[in-house]
Amino acid sequence: MSSEPPPAPSSAEGLAADLSTAAAISKKQLKKDARKAEKAAQRQQQQQQPPQGDAEEDPYAANYGDVPVEEIQSKAISGRSWTGVGDLDEAAAGRSVLIRGAAQAIRPVSKKMAFVVLRESMSTVQCVLVASADAGVSTQMVRFATSLSKESIVDVEGVVSLPKEPLKATTQQVEIQVRKLYCINRAIPTLPINLEDAARSEAEFERAEQAGEKLVRIGQDTRLNYRAIDLRTPANQAIFRIQCQVENKFREFFLSKKFVGIHSPKLISGSSEGGAAVFKLQYNGQPACLAQSPQLYKQMAICGGFERVFEVGPVFRAENSNTHRHLCEFVGLDAEMEIKEHYFEVCDIIDGLFVAIFKHLNENCQKELETINRQYPFEPLKYLEKTLKLTYEEGIQMLKEAGTEIEPMGDLNTEAEKKLGRLVKEKYGTEFFILYRYPLAVRPFYTMPCYDDPAYSNSFDVFIRGEEIISGAQRIHTPELLTKRATECGIDASTIASYIESFSYGAPPHGGFGVGLERVVMLFCALNNIRKTSLFPRDPQRLVP
Repeated sequence: MSSEPPPAPSSAEGLAADLSTAAAISKKQLKKDARKAEKAAQRQQQQQQPPQGDAEEDPYAANYGDVPVEEIQSKAISGRSWTGVGDLDEAAAGRSVLIRGAAQAIRPVSKKMAFVVLRESMSTVQCVLVASADAGVSTQMVRFATSLSKESIVDVEGVVSLPKEPLKATTQQVEIQVRKLYCINRAIPTLPINLEDAARSEAEFERAEQAGEKLVRIGQDTRLNYRAIDLRTPANQAIFRIQCQVENKFREFFLSKKFVGIHSPKLISGSSEGGAAVFKLQYNGQPACLAQSPQLYKQMAICGGFERVFEVGPVFRAENSNTHRHLCEFVGLDAEMEIKEHYFEVCDIIDGLFVAIFKHLNENCQKELETINRQYPFEPLKYLEKTLKLTYEEGIQMLKEAGTEIEPMGDLNTEAEKKLGRLVKEKYGTEFFILYRYPLAVRPFYTMPCYDDPAYSNSFDVFIRGEEIISGAQRIHTPELLTKRATECGIDASTIASYIESFSYGAPPHGGFGVGLERVVMLFCALNNIRKTSLFPRDPQRLVP
């Protein structure tokens, strides 16, 4: 018998054979998947519908079950009184309540007893089912409760009671003695990520590793793929409540300083951004793009006589920056104002704004900050009542003395920013400071040069924990100088003609700044990635969900 291998088929024959094999495997796999899906559906249907015999024999069958969809299609207004889980406290003991929440944990104790932990936003409460004729709870009802899938939405009616021992697994230190339990919407039996895994801190992983245990670690991409589940963790609930407070305080502060809120266009001419990296598109046959900032329009609003304006809105950046602090879309907090004498008037506004925000968060958001701290430990931000201001040259000198060389008249890179942040904290005891009088060459064309040295500019950056959060400056308000600076920066002045022209009608000296909401929250809470503070982040690699 020959030991020679059989002759290889021609490429066409090989391809046909491969396709035939693949088709056969594919058909088998499809049949296998269909059988699995059918069995899973049958199991779920069995869980949702208790045995007919049980329903007929159970005198308390009306006290539990799955609510038909038609019953919750805004069919009627019952007038029932609902209680928030977070409002359940010792004062409510003995009172009958109606609550709704997600079934975070389900623990059967015996055929006659089970615990269900319900969660509503950041609050959790333990619900107790004990089979008893007096309570109207049957063993079938207990079994129904234990058949629920985690994260199913459940309505519970019951009586508030005080536990004998303090409860460690819930935020509320009371229990609900269940009388009625209805499932409004069942979650799928197996979730793609487990909420308990998603909520673990690094310290928990370390303790488990020391004990020889292995816990499931959910990566950032997986979290973001299933963001609707990931957002349910206590830390994420707290992060976005903190973000809400920062945005609200921003608006409140500026309104108190007689700023007017505006909304600038986000769909603009394709040539209006001066050659910057933008998201380009077509608008009725015209080249257009998504605005990188409201910069030009808030300046034009000042020219329009508004004196002081602010804006909260989306900002789009097309840079391919895959870093821990950059997004392609973020929430911009912008302000622009007339200057009477000096651009430090803008710096003073920033000083007052952020000190007010920091104080508000520390005094009014302790619960949220403690919740974040449990999963992502951090030290409270150090800041001064009067914000420290240093010149760019002073900052460069501090870095040089610490052994870090910076390119002459160059911008600070990320490493230099962080080191300067550490040096300032050591010397001045603050992690929030302003660095001003940057070289003109590293600032945008519309930045006003310094009166005593045109190599420098009337500009500033603001830092938290060694990372830049704000860029601002006095703007050029004369069309001649603006045209000259645009040309020097390689920008065709004709492409921004309407912007430059607005200053020829008479424009007051003015200045302003822009800050990213997500970055402020990230740095205040010392989080390691800006994607943690963006509800559904958009970066160069992510467009869904």
